[in-house]
Amino acid sequence: MTRMNMNNPKLKTILKGSAAAGLATVMTYIGANGYVAQAFAEPVQVGAEAAAPGFSEVVTAVSPAVVSVRVKGDVKQVSEHMPGFGSGNGLDDLPENHPLRRFFDQFGPSFRGMPGGDNDAPRQARPMSQGSGFFISEDGYLVTNNHVVEDGTEFSVLLDDGTELDAKLIGKDSRTDLAVLKVDAKREFTYVEFATDKKARVGDWVVAVGNPFGLGGSVTAGIVSALGRDIGNGPYDDYIQIDAAVNRGNSGGPAFNLSGEVVGINTAIFSPSGGNVGIAFAIPSYVAQDVVQDLIDDGHVQRGWLGVQIQPVDAEVAESLGLEKDQGALVVEPQEGSPGAEAGLKAGDVITAFDGKPVKSARDLSVKVASAGPSTEVALSVWREGETRSIEVTLGDLANAGGANEPETAPAPTKQESLPSLGLTLAPSQDGDGLLIAKVDPDSEAAARGISEGERIASINNTEVTNVTRAKEILADARKSDRDHALFQIDGERGSRFVALPIEQG
Repeated sequence: MTRMNMNNPKLKTILKGSAAAGLATVMTYIGANGYVAQAFAEPVQVGAEAAAPGFSEVVTAVSPAVVSVRVKGDVKQVSEHMPGFGSGNGLDDLPENHPLRRFFDQFGPSFRGMPGGDNDAPRQARPMSQGSGFFISEDGYLVTNNHVVEDGTEFSVLLDDGTELDAKLIGKDSRTDLAVLKVDAKREFTYVEFATDKKARVGDWVVAVGNPFGLGGSVTAGIVSALGRDIGNGPYDDYIQIDAAVNRGNSGGPAFNLSGEVVGINTAIFSPSGGNVGIAFAIPSYVAQDVVQDLIDDGHVQRGWLGVQIQPVDAEVAESLGLEKDQGALVVEPQEGSPGAEAGLKAGDVITAFDGKPVKSARDLSVKVASAGPSTEVALSVWREGETRSIEVTLGDLANAGGANEPETAPAPTKQESLPSLGLTLAPSQDGDGLLIAKVDPDSEAAARGISEGERIASINNTEVTNVTRAKEILADARKSDRDHALFQIDGERGSRFVALPIEQG
């Protein structure tokens, strides 16, 4: 591949493919591997000499590939059904010399939705939002955020040279907050490519280019502050945190390394005030490539589906189950009819490996399952009853996954028994399914960990319980095994979850 002459940057064509989301409230929107067909020119590259102080060489090279994305949506005009503005809704009752009557007599016919105007006019696309994006091929494919375009009906892009061109939506993915647009024009577009591996390191320089507040092409610089950030948006969170100034309108814009490669797509900021405070989040290029290529190829993203509710394994949960490390994904509840349930996964299982690769966390498992894709046969290593076993499963399609029903909470029974060491008062549930939690000592560890009255204990150490006597026996066995914690499966309005509670040694 020919390197770029930095004195006369020659910028052109294709890339190899693009994934992740936005954050609301505290997080404010600022805004995966494949190969796009037909490469006629080389993508932007910046030589090592550009690593000298300053970013002008990088900015000069990449700026023509970055665009402002303008979005229009259907906006309903003010209608005759709005009080005071429709026929017979009070205007006729105004005095002849009333200012409102004079105003509408003079201007009314030119106002749609007002008396004398066109109340039945169809919806029209009106300016709705704007963000940033960047070309990934010379024939006009470009990437932005889903939240920039999701409610739009018409799209256009404003190029670095001031040219505005219409664009069409190729596909979007809400789970990763990515979208692909296409500009059809008889010209070759300057484009950039994704960094093809996990090149970003904490402390690396990054340059963010975008359209903050609709001002047009703006450049800021900073460093990679952290990697692998989970901002609570979903199971695929894996953000790069940067401290380059990023604001509203930067959504969908690229963050470049000093070689002019896209290392991330700016998506969200942490901001109590709504403005930049130096904490921004970008979708890593290695996550985005597969998603972008799927959108280009199919218009949507295919993901594998296991169909089990999972939660992280902390040190106390690991100790209660006899695991050496606090890693893996704890199965809370298999969804009925799901691939996981049909393969034999049970509540209380800990998935420790996926096709021979260690599962570090619940999020790690989610990413592995999604990336594997539908109809993939995989082997799961599962920790159950103190030993590891292998379970074969064929993944389903997440797009066809159904929702799981939340467990119901039984009414309070009359017969109760206290377990002071746990701070719980329990009783058999009326339907014989588990133990109802009648009372929780507010000063207990159970209360501190979110257990509340009205919920029920489905199992202790993965053994079903229907009476307090059996619960005491399980706890006694745990003490004999020198366990400091017991694992309780709790069902309630929030669904099912596992909680490790400390147990007294007797």
